[in-house]
Amino acid sequence: MSDESDDPTVPIVCEACDTTSRVPLSELRESLDAHNEKRHDGAEKAQVDPVLADALADAVADDLGLLDEEP
Repeated sequence: MSDESDDPTVPIVCEACDTTSRVPLSELRESLDAHNEKRHDGAEKAQVDPVLADALADAVADDLGLLDEEP
């Protein structure tokens, strides 16, 4: 069984509030939804740090071979 301290944290940002924080990965969706519901009437303003999101998308695409050039 995994201990909570093993749960990696993810940076989230809200440019509308000018805030940043880190939340455990297991609580990411709930944290984003709660923030956006409380602060922005449900509008999706808070998000995973775009720099991290882009880097993750690139790594996944590379791993799946989606960035390979066609011969």
